[in-house]
Amino acid sequence: MNVRRRLIPAAAVLAVTALGIGTLSACSGGTAVAANTAKFDVVASFYPMAFLAERIGGEHVNVTTLTSPGQEPHDLEISPRQIASLEESDAVLYLKGLQPSVDDAVAQSPVDVKIDAASLTSLEEHGTEVGGHAAEHDDSHAGEDEETGKDPHIWLDPVRYAQVAEGVGKAFGKADPEHAADYAKNTAALVKQLTGLNTEFENGLADAKSKVFITTHAAFGYLAERYGLTEEAVAGLDPEAEPSAARIRDLENMARADGVTTVFYETLVSDKTAKTVAGDAGLKTDVLDPLEGITDQSRGKDYFAVQRANLKALQQALGAK
Repeated sequence: MNVRRRLIPAAAVLAVTALGIGTLSACSGGTAVAANTAKFDVVASFYPMAFLAERIGGEHVNVTTLTSPGQEPHDLEISPRQIASLEESDAVLYLKGLQPSVDDAVAQSPVDVKIDAASLTSLEEHGTEVGGHAAEHDDSHAGEDEETGKDPHIWLDPVRYAQVAEGVGKAFGKADPEHAADYAKNTAALVKQLTGLNTEFENGLADAKSKVFITTHAAFGYLAERYGLTEEAVAGLDPEAEPSAARIRDLENMARADGVTTVFYETLVSDKTAKTVAGDAGLKTDVLDPLEGITDQSRGKDYFAVQRANLKALQQALGAK
């Protein structure tokens, strides 16, 4: 598809050669380098972006992903081979603010079409508490562990994710006008599904007895705000951050005050912290998947299946029918 067939910079070629990597080849949906195929070659930064590219692009796109299944995307470091893939692609779809190494690589890449999902919807500043206020409890340490910043986890809100999908569809159509009609059709179908998922969440959580849930990673702020819930995170936007003893005590007090039953952990990060908090407070643990990647441990094989599993987990934890 890349009619200009850009030359890979000599530095990148040397780096690839030094690593002993052979001929560049493509593998749709994988982490191999996107070669010059006959299709519209798209490099996606991590799973939620790859899912959009594949669903919207359909048969007209060749999608490769920078983040391997099971890899924590926040920790990704771009390899020379992946830098080469950006040079040879027709477009890159990424989420600025989530993966610093990707942001740097995209900024330096000459690829013509750079689609930043963060620019296609609105981002908000979130900290360890999002979506409201829990019951009154000991807040003498409030803010001590607070890590605020623009929250990039927009894909967990079906409404925002649909806004991003619409923007991606338009960008694909502009970059590859020959297939613009198909991109528009696929986008409309995906947005319809996301609208239906939003309705499922609205109805499924409407009669929740509790509105507060605890997570180890503050990834679900947009979801909490969308459905009238409050997310209390053990740590902030960084999933590897270690909470203080004061923050854990504060969460234990809040759990008792708000009738919280469950501490949620995620699939790509250790459940040690969740078990520590849950054990001290006499709570259960369960998975709430931030959908940063699909693995064999995921409760579902794609975005929609995992989101429905998340809904079910929240319903059970919050006492919703």
